[in-house]
Amino acid sequence: MGPAHKGAQHRGTAGEPEVMASALEGIGKEGKKESSKKRSGSPVEGLLQPVKLSRAELYKEPTNEELNRLRETESLFHSSLLRLQVEELLKEVRLSEKKKERIDAFLQKVNQRIMRVPSTPETELTNQAWLRDGVRVPLHQVPYTVKGCFRFLPPAQVTVVGSYLLGTCIRPDINVDVALTMPREILQDKDGLNQRYFRKRALYLAHLAHHLSQDPLFGSVRFSYTNGCHLKPSLLLRPHGKDERLVTVRLHPCPPPDFFRPCRLLPSKNNVRTAWYQGQSPSGDGSPEPPTPHYNTWVLQDTALESHAQLLSTVLGSASGLKDGVALLKVWLRQRELDKGLGGFSGFLVSMLVAFLVSTHKIHTTMSGYQVLRSTLQFLASTDLTVNGISLCFSSDPSLPALADFHQAFPVVFLDSSGRLNLCADVTASTCHQVQHEARLSMVLLDSKADDGFQLLLMTPKPMVRTFDHILHLRPLSRLQAACHRLKLWPELQDHGGDYVSAALGPLTTLLEQGLGSRLHLLAHSRPPVSEWDISQDPPKHRDSGVLTLGLLLRPEGLTSVLELGPEADQPEAADFRQFWGSRSELRRFQDGAIREAVVWEAASMAQKRLIPHQVVTHLLTLHADIPDTCVHYTGGLLDALIQSLKETSSTGEEALAAAVRCYDDLSRLLWGLEGLPLTVSAVQGAHPALRYTEVFPPTAVRPAYSFYEQLQERASLLPRPDKPCPAYVEPMTVVCHLEGSGQWPQDAEAIRRVRAAFQLRLAELLTQQHGLQCRATATHTDVLKDGFVFRIRVAYQREPQILRETRSPEGIISLRDTPTSLRLERDTRQLPLLTSTLHGLQQQHPAFSGVARLAKRWVRAQLLGEELTDESLDLVAAALFLHPEPFTPPSSPQVGFLRFLFLISTFDWKNNPLIVNLNNELTAEEQVEIRSVFLATRTKLPVMVIITPQDRKSSVWTQDGPSPQTVFRPPLDMYDVLIHLSPRHIPRHRQAVDSPAASFCRGLLSEPGPSSLMPVLGYDPPQLYLAQLREAFGDLALFFYDQHGGKVIGVLWKPTSFQPQPLKASNTKGRMVVSQGGELVMVPNAEAILEDFAILGEGLVQAVEARSERWTV
Repeated sequence: MGPAHKGAQHRGTAGEPEVMASALEGIGKEGKKESSKKRSGSPVEGLLQPVKLSRAELYKEPTNEELNRLRETESLFHSSLLRLQVEELLKEVRLSEKKKERIDAFLQKVNQRIMRVPSTPETELTNQAWLRDGVRVPLHQVPYTVKGCFRFLPPAQVTVVGSYLLGTCIRPDINVDVALTMPREILQDKDGLNQRYFRKRALYLAHLAHHLSQDPLFGSVRFSYTNGCHLKPSLLLRPHGKDERLVTVRLHPCPPPDFFRPCRLLPSKNNVRTAWYQGQSPSGDGSPEPPTPHYNTWVLQDTALESHAQLLSTVLGSASGLKDGVALLKVWLRQRELDKGLGGFSGFLVSMLVAFLVSTHKIHTTMSGYQVLRSTLQFLASTDLTVNGISLCFSSDPSLPALADFHQAFPVVFLDSSGRLNLCADVTASTCHQVQHEARLSMVLLDSKADDGFQLLLMTPKPMVRTFDHILHLRPLSRLQAACHRLKLWPELQDHGGDYVSAALGPLTTLLEQGLGSRLHLLAHSRPPVSEWDISQDPPKHRDSGVLTLGLLLRPEGLTSVLELGPEADQPEAADFRQFWGSRSELRRFQDGAIREAVVWEAASMAQKRLIPHQVVTHLLTLHADIPDTCVHYTGGLLDALIQSLKETSSTGEEALAAAVRCYDDLSRLLWGLEGLPLTVSAVQGAHPALRYTEVFPPTAVRPAYSFYEQLQERASLLPRPDKPCPAYVEPMTVVCHLEGSGQWPQDAEAIRRVRAAFQLRLAELLTQQHGLQCRATATHTDVLKDGFVFRIRVAYQREPQILRETRSPEGIISLRDTPTSLRLERDTRQLPLLTSTLHGLQQQHPAFSGVARLAKRWVRAQLLGEELTDESLDLVAAALFLHPEPFTPPSSPQVGFLRFLFLISTFDWKNNPLIVNLNNELTAEEQVEIRSVFLATRTKLPVMVIITPQDRKSSVWTQDGPSPQTVFRPPLDMYDVLIHLSPRHIPRHRQAVDSPAASFCRGLLSEPGPSSLMPVLGYDPPQLYLAQLREAFGDLALFFYDQHGGKVIGVLWKPTSFQPQPLKASNTKGRMVVSQGGELVMVPNAEAILEDFAILGEGLVQAVEARSERWTV
């Protein structure tokens, strides 16, 4: 997006790496002469390091210039870092002096060429035979017949208008607007009527285009629409040769400033006669003509080009802070895609808004650019221009129309200094509300004074697809022509010159806003980019302007309601309700006895309820706008199929997860109420992804088909049969059962393990005796079969990790030291259950969290990175999207959440910043600052991805084991050295594959769940067992990648050092052979034998081993 071509790629908390590095480097250069120490090199490539200063530099007195700068920073910015960031951004987006000189020279040549264009004799407007071949009129002349004459004369005046002279234009697209004042001799008194002025304007440009296109000065001469308005084409000139991308000069013909009488162009006047527009003879019945406010405004805009440029020059002229503020506001608009096309909130509008705030003393000319940005956003956030319009005109002239008159004609009102021109005439109410919404979000971000506020506010692009929960495309656009007729928008079509897209846009958005009601927070529409076309081509038609895209920002609290409740049947509003909803409205009696009109939507599962807006939109568009559902391309649940099981295609698993959690709650109550345990249960906590709603494919109640298995009667368990396909994968859900503390617990680690084993056995006995549950106890856990779900209960003693840390010296002194065993036990028995309960709570607040986390895991595992990125780390990244959504709002659909997940993991500056996930908002701002300081001080000892939570502030426990820098986001298959193909017969989760198989094998489960007296086969996954063997045997030579959700291929990547010759040692013989190199015996990998071992280890499971020998050599 625009100016963010550097910083937008890194969402960091300490500023952007490239921008801030250059700023720090600049500071270092200034002090180089006096510094006795140079800046030290970074120990890790890309890791930011502080500037090294000598002791003398650290303690020398500040100069007057430095003191003044500190005072300015304190009063004009809220931190020195913010000032540095703003200054660097402005340097990036501003034009350099050298480029300005080249642009000025080009503009002088353009002026000379324009004044040399020859005149033409006068002809009728409809007689266009004088136009040369190779150039077409850049206007749809419908209807073609129009009165008036035209001749070409060189412009009376050529004036540069717009942001270039003001110094507020921003890179990368530099446009210079040039107003060509047409001589009075060309124009006639009634040219304001029936598009005569616009026809002359288009012919003026066509003649200019023909002559300028033959000049070698120009590399490109093309037509475009001014701000997307199809009645106002402009001519685009670009230099020839290497400067072709330097600048685009846009020529805008305009009338002399006082040519048109302002009273004839008021919003209540008509200047497009109905009889002429419809090609009929005048009716003569005296019926009033409909007003044409937009048409009148487009004429007035051309008359005010120079006066607006003079006003902005007067206000912004010598105030550098105001210019900086305008440039920052333009970047802010561009990142949100609000400034383009017809109806966009353009840079010109925001410049005029700053002028208004200066004139009303809400902004002072001495303010900094940051303060101007903040004050303008504050005004936009608190002012609804659709209700309370504003005006730059402070005249009390009674002949001027009132603001109320403009509110009747336009949805958004902002008058210029004349009091007659609405600058926001083309801005829709939806766009205005979107600007207001974005300003509110930005003010919250600025008020938080977050370290990464600048990055999020000005450097993070917000395309529609990542901003809105649901997106719908209307195509083809020609269907909107029928919508205009159905909605009876003939006056609007007449006003917009036949542009049915613009005419229908406002009524359609109003219709959908009314229908979506409490489900909708914000509805926005795209502004298609303004097209360019060759001067030899006809202008693009309305239907060629792309696709109309609508974005829906939804309210989670009202999203899943299946009922639209209407008025009571005897109320007068009932008829309006029935007319609005059509056949979907029906009378219903409710529990309180009331009989009301109501609409009920068909939705049983949570996935279907999330898509109720789709039903609402298609129904209303078909009923009221004659737009069939085949023209509405709705994307709200596009990715739902990836987390659906084959048996439940209407659900994305939320109901199955809720059933598992309910069963867990029942089991918890049973454990709490057990009688006969030597110690009482102090806590029962879930520790499985399903119990925090993030298991990709939720466990379901199982009922084994006994004929499919071998039975172990003495253990009441089942075993797989060799002659049958691998049975369905059944994963037990881990539950941690904490027992109360007691002085009877031993203080020896081995003794504690034995006591725990006894408790596991006793737990199984009591659950079987008191509740009739099928249990199987081991020394480390107890498996419990309840209602078809299997839970794995692990007994825990709270002091065991502490005892495992204790080491005794020969002198008998006890010291505490973390060991791998103690850390693993603390993670499994304390940290993981706490994380599970916290994320369970997050799901209750944000129903979309489950879908986002599961899609994220689905994608990561499909990339064969499931072992590198753990379940818990991915859950925390997904949680960050809801707890810290800035600059967005929390996702209300899995689709948009997943897209933000991809953006976050691909752009976050993992090397220089930790991802802080502030669960339950426990970390204060001061604590977060301290965490970042500790992170920078210990960065080289920390893992590649560092994720911090309130319970894990230093070590990033969930990413300790990965990912490695070499494997993050490596493309699948094409980069692997060896591919091991597996037999689908022995892949228990075969049906979970991304490309779901058309047919699979019976896995030994009955379709209808029911009671079972035998424990099913638990955790039996041959590919995972095979993978563990490969890693144990060949982990020093290769990396192994696998998608546990039905993957049919294991990818093998040789480690970079694998094939380096090793000295001949007994410890190096595994997988290697002896060769002679340079007269010396060395060990190198025996690739053929290793590949053969791959097949032998996986006999029966492995179908083939594909060696991509062209990718590696020994």
